[in-house]
This record gives sequence, structure tokens and C-alpha cells, in this order.
Amino acid sequence: MKYVIIGNSAAGVGAVEGIRQIDKQGEITVITNEPHHTYSRPLISYLLLGKVDEEKMKYRDSGFYTDNNCKLMANVTVTGIDAKAKQVALSNNSRVPYDKLLVATGSSAFVPPFEGLDSVKDKFTFMSLDDAHNLDKSLSEKKRVLIIGAGLIGLKCAEGIAERVSHITVVDLAPRILSSILDEDGAKVVQSHIESKGIEFRLGASVKKFETNTAVLESGEKINFDVLVLAVGVRPNTALLKDIAGIERGIIVDNKSRTSAQDIFAAGDCTQTLDISSGQNKIMALLPNAYMQGECAGVNMAGGEKTFDKAIPMNAIGFFGLHMITAGNYTGDVYARNENGNYKHLYYSGNKLNGYILIGDVDKAGIYTSLIRERTPLDAIDFALVCEKPGLMAFTKEDRMVKLGGKSS
Repeated sequence: MKYVIIGNSAAGVGAVEGIRQIDKQGEITVITNEPHHTYSRPLISYLLLGKVDEEKMKYRDSGFYTDNNCKLMANVTVTGIDAKAKQVALSNNSRVPYDKLLVATGSSAFVPPFEGLDSVKDKFTFMSLDDAHNLDKSLSEKKRVLIIGAGLIGLKCAEGIAERVSHITVVDLAPRILSSILDEDGAKVVQSHIESKGIEFRLGASVKKFETNTAVLESGEKINFDVLVLAVGVRPNTALLKDIAGIERGIIVDNKSRTSAQDIFAAGDCTQTLDISSGQNKIMALLPNAYMQGECAGVNMAGGEKTFDKAIPMNAIGFFGLHMITAGNYTGDVYARNENGNYKHLYYSGNKLNGYILIGDVDKAGIYTSLIRERTPLDAIDFALVCEKPGLMAFTKEDRMVKLGGKSS
């Protein structure tokens, strides 16, 4: 059996390990357009911060490809897929045949067509290890940095470079920071903390045009800068399956990670999957989901049986020492608690927990995540106790045994 995996990040690694659970002998070829060993993308800001080096960024150890008997084709771009001939075409004019194919191409930075953007010399995106290296070369203690985008990528970049430049301004069209993962009150808490570190924000604002090293906002305000970071958002890399498999915003897959094309699977940030907390099919560009979806694909590619059907939006992240975990969606009634620097909002309706936001004290977040993933009826537990003090004692004795691994459900 010949397995080909396009992509060398979390979903691709998950697929390799999924395949090897079932098939120890089949040929595995991993193709990536990057020159690097598999690495953890969320750590690129810590590389700039000096908290990690490239060795510590490795998503799997140096022996991963050898240990799993797979071939890595690095620094090679896939230019097309011939689904009838079951071949992958490469930028070096060669072709790689497959029996089972996984598309795990991730996503790319979206760069809006700003007027005058070409006049900006030092401009960067912040999605990859190479992006981090390129940005690193332009940093110095006298530089002023403008970041377009107050989402996860933009703010992690700000954290990574804050001590190495003179000033950072962050501009975002949304009226609050981290608008995709925080509610209004939570965003205020985090924004205040980040501002205390010297970061300046322009929210509800957009760039009209660039004039070399000046950004002109729609309001008329001008912001001077030396380095520009574009962190406006990402777009799933779906082009390889255009006219081959079903695509909406992302590649459509079922709960086995199969596309609509025979023997072609997809996983990770390039796909859209069912969010069980909202019932919507959406893109959930999250590393844990990517790995689990990739592993599911690998098992099924190798003839095993695995389902990935408990995906939810979830983020565990911190900025300048302030930690937060969010999950699910923010609809329904809310249990709110904000005291001693700790913020907790739990959203629930229809006898189910829909989502939560924890800032500061994130201990026991796993209890809430489990309630969302398992769609646990709230009347089956002591929900009032779970709101105040999440712990297993709020569950029935039988449920506690299941969660502790003492009894199968």
C-alpha cells in the first residue's frame, strides 16, 4: 500500500501515526513545501521571545520519520493531483503514485489588497518558521512595529517581539481584540493586561492606504512605523482539490476524514468539520483538532475504523503571563464570575453546556470541555456546583467511574 500525505504539520503527523497503528509495512511519503522537520507552529512567537529554540519547537523528535519508516520530501511543492491516475504532480516535474492520499495543506495568511502595500519595504506575515526568521532579521530596539490584526496570530506576534522593539501598535477592524474567541467583557480584561505591557490598540479602525512607512487609517489618522506585520486572517489551502472533491469554505469531509473523491482524505486547517457545540459545519483551525482528524484519516486510510465526531472550537493560550482557555460557542444563558483577576463565563441552554471562557484561573477547564464534547445533560450533574467548583464530585458515582477509567460507559 502506498500512502501519500501532503503536509507535514499536526494533521500529517497524526496521519502517519494513525496509519502505523494499523499498517506497519506500507510505504508512507510525506510531502511538504517547507524545508523543515515537523514543528509546532504556535511556538514561533516563543522563538522570537527566546523561550524556545528550533530543537524544542520540533513537533516530534528527530527520529520521527525513520522510526515510522516514512519518506520525507521536503522543500517540494505539490502542483496538482491526478485523481484518475492516482498520482501527485510535484514542482520538480516528478510524480508520486498513491493508493490512499491525504491532503493536509493547512492554511495561508490572507493579505488584503491594501493601496500602497507594495511601497512598504519591511512587511511580513506570521504563520511559519520562515516568517519568524524573516521578521527576526528586521527587529531592533529602535524599530516601531505596526501589526494589522488583533487576533491570535497578531497578538502572539506582539508578545514575541515586545521586548525587542521600541513600540507596537495593533490595528483591527473589529471593535474588540480576539473577537473570534472572547466575548466583550473577556476581551476588555485581556486588552487591559496587554496594554499594561506597552502595546497600543486602534480598534474599530481600518487602513485606507500605505504611504511607504506610514499607514493612513480611514479616520484620517496616520501611524508611522518601521516594520509591518500582516495578521488579518487565514485562508484554507483548498486549491489542490478544486474540481476533484467538495469544497465550501474548506474541504468537506465526513467523520472518517474522507472527501467526496475516492481514496482521498483531508484533515486539519484546510477542512471544515462539524462543530458539535453549535451543530454547524465550519473551519476550526486548531492544532489538537488537526492532529485528531489526521490520526482518524490515517487509521481509515490503512483499513481501520475510527471516527472524529467531537470537534469543538477550543483555544488554550496566554499573553504576557495571563492564561486563558475558551471552548464551544457563546449562546444561551450565562453564568458569570469575575473576581480576584479571574474571569469565568459559562454559556448554556437546552440542558447542555455550549461554551466557556476562563481567564486567569484555568484549572479544571477539562471538566467543562468534557461536558461540551459529551453533550452531557446538565440535570444529570450538580451544575450549580460545577459552576462554582468544577470537579468530579459534581458527577454521579457511575459517571465518575467512567471518567476515571474504572468502568466503560
